[in-house]
Amino acid sequence: MAWGEEPASEPVSGTTDAAGASTAPATGRTEKKSFRTYLFEDLYPVTPEEYIAKGRITAGTQVSLMQATISDLDISLADIYELDGYILNVEAFGAYFVRDAMALGLRAGYNRTEYTFDFELNEDLTDLAQQRDFVSNGFSLTPYLRYYLKIFPTSTFYFFSELDLTYEYSTGLSVVDDGEDLDKTRNTTHIIEAGLNPGVTIFVMKGFAFETSVGLLGLSTGIREIETNGKSKSEIVTNIINFRINLLALNFSLAYYF
Repeated sequence: MAWGEEPASEPVSGTTDAAGASTAPATGRTEKKSFRTYLFEDLYPVTPEEYIAKGRITAGTQVSLMQATISDLDISLADIYELDGYILNVEAFGAYFVRDAMALGLRAGYNRTEYTFDFELNEDLTDLAQQRDFVSNGFSLTPYLRYYLKIFPTSTFYFFSELDLTYEYSTGLSVVDDGEDLDKTRNTTHIIEAGLNPGVTIFVMKGFAFETSVGLLGLSTGIREIETNGKSKSEIVTNIINFRINLLALNFSLAYYF
C-alpha cells in the first residue's frame, strides 16, 4: 500500500436481491415492538369516511331526572307525613378528533337537588318530630381524552376508553324545623376527581350514536365547608380511591357525529 492511500474496506457479508442489488446484512436481532404496537396491532384501520376519523366533531347531551313522592306512610320506626323531592342532572359535551380514533373534549354539567321531609319518630325510640327542607345547586367541568377501539370490521360499533378530570362546585341550604327551633345549615363543596371510563358507541342512524360507559377507576379529593346558623363553621376533607365496578350506575347519552 502506497503512502497516503487509505486501506481498502473489508467486504461485508450480505444478500443480493433478484435485481442484483445488495441489501443490508442480517444482524440476527429481532425488532422490538412497543407496548402500544402489541396493544393495537390487531385493530382494524379507520377510514376517512368514518365518524371517528381525524378532523371529525362530536357533540351530545345527557339528561336525568329522579323524583319521589310519599305521603302519610306509617312504618315501624317513624311516621312519614310527607316526602317530596327530585334530583335533576343536565350535561352537554363536545369533542374534536385530533387524530384517527382519538378525541379531545370538554363536558359541562349542572345538577339540582330539592326535597321536603316531614316525619316523626316512634315515641318508643325518642320524642322527635321534624320538617327538613333541602336545596342544592352544582356545576361541573370535565376535560377528557377518549380513544376508540375498532375491534370489528364495521363502522357502527366501537369500544372506547376515556380518561377524564372533573372539577365540581356545589352549594346547598338545609332548614330543619322541629316546632321550637329553626336551624339553617349552609354547605359548600369543591371536588376534583380523575377517572377511567370504558364504554361502547353504537351508531343507530346516520350521525347519531347511543353511548354508554361505566366508571372503572376513580380518584377524588373533596373539601366541604359547613356553616350552621351563620355562626359555627366546620370543614370536612375526603380522599377516595374507588376500584369497584357498579353496573347499576351506567352512564347513557345520545351523541351526534359530524
